[in-house]
Parts: sequence; C-alpha cells; structure tokens
Amino acid sequence: MNSFEDRVALVTGASRGIGLAIATELVARGARVCVTARKPEPLAEAVAGLGGDEHALGVPGKADDDEHRADAIARTIDRFGRLDMLVNNTGINPVYGPTVDVDTGAAAKIMAVNVLAPLAWVRHARDAWMGEHGGTVVNVASIAGLRTSPGIGMYGVSKAALIRLTQELAGELGPKIRVNAVAPAVVKTQFATALYEGREEEVSAAYPMKRLGVPEDIAGAVAFLLSGESGWITGQTIVLDGGITLGGGL
Repeated sequence: MNSFEDRVALVTGASRGIGLAIATELVARGARVCVTARKPEPLAEAVAGLGGDEHALGVPGKADDDEHRADAIARTIDRFGRLDMLVNNTGINPVYGPTVDVDTGAAAKIMAVNVLAPLAWVRHARDAWMGEHGGTVVNVASIAGLRTSPGIGMYGVSKAALIRLTQELAGELGPKIRVNAVAPAVVKTQFATALYEGREEEVSAAYPMKRLGVPEDIAGAVAFLLSGESGWITGQTIVLDGGITLGGGL
C-alpha cells in the first residue's frame, strides 16, 4: 500500500458516500485531509470519524462559492502546512427527465457545480501550493459522461465536460501537476439511491460482476491515481463500472 505520510489532501463533498470513503482511505495511508460539504453537522461527524483534528479538518460551504474554495485551501495550508492532493468529488443532479426539457437555470447550476467548481478548485490549489511544489488532482466523473444516460442527461453532459476538462488541465499543468479522473457506474450511496432502490437485484444482474459498486471501490482507485505508483499517468479517466459498459446496459 503506497504511503501518504507527510502528504495533505483536500476532498470535496466528503461528509458521506464516495467522498468520505476517499478521505478515509487517504487517512489510513497516513495523509491528513481537509474535507468539505455543505452542512456543518455531518461534516463534523466525518471529521470525528477520520480521527479528529490531528488527522482532519472540516470546512463547510458550497462547492460553487469562490470564497469557500479560497478559505478551504487557505485553512488547509495554515493547519497542515501544504496541499499535495485535490479530489473534486462534489456533484449534483437536481433534475430527472428528458434533457431537452431541463430548465436552463437548473442546467446552469449543474454545470457550475460539476464542471466550473472543479476548475476553480484546481486554480486555487495551483496558485496556493501545487504550482510551485507540485501535486495531484483526481476528478470524480461518471460513466454517464461516456454514454447516453436516460433521465439524467444533463448530469451526463456535465460529467462529459469534466472528463474533457481533466484532459485539458493535464496538458496545461504538467509536469508539476498530474490530473486524472475516475468514472464510476452506480455506487451504493445516498446520492444514487433513485437508480437502484427497491430493485438492486435487478439492476445488479446487468453487471458482469453481479453487484453494484460501493464507495470503497472508488476510494482505492482514487488513492492509486494520487500516489506515486501512477506517476506516469495524467489526463486519463479510469472507468470503474463492474463491467457494465462492456455489454451496453444502463
């Protein structure tokens, strides 16, 4: 297991689910982490579960709020002295239905949180630390960004943009900063319950692995992309899908 001793990470959207699993994996490997989320109470619980103030810092706020981004990165460096790793995990999908009928305001909000916010997080991280000292970034995308996604098309559009953004940033920021992404299929989190709740067995049957993902499946891959073991990988998106995209299932 690649050690993250003396390294510091910031993980957005990390009070639960995939984000918290990633933060937990990084702490287990020796890192200290700043975790962000909108609501202070669940975030405080997450920090306690990560080992308290010695290992983790919680900074509540909205991912698309630039003051929050600047504050979180400044507080991370003030507390831990550096910022080596950034995981853009925050994502929203407030609408369901045909893409052509999505309200333009809702579409703009999805793009702001899922695409423009990760871009701004990377910019702040570069300016505050990584541009001079180096670092690694992982963006959490989705297989919805790789194929049509009935009912969640605008979300898929935003994740396709995030995958493309990952490539652009990797080309611009290397060699100091590596930027990669992961694209999960359905993972058993509160965020994704509408995609499987009440019919998990049926949904899982379409996967060659015969199960849905769990947050730990994503955490291990993210840790790999943040580690020195992936030191010659940048601009790539690793698909984490239990094999579902092999056969064309949803």
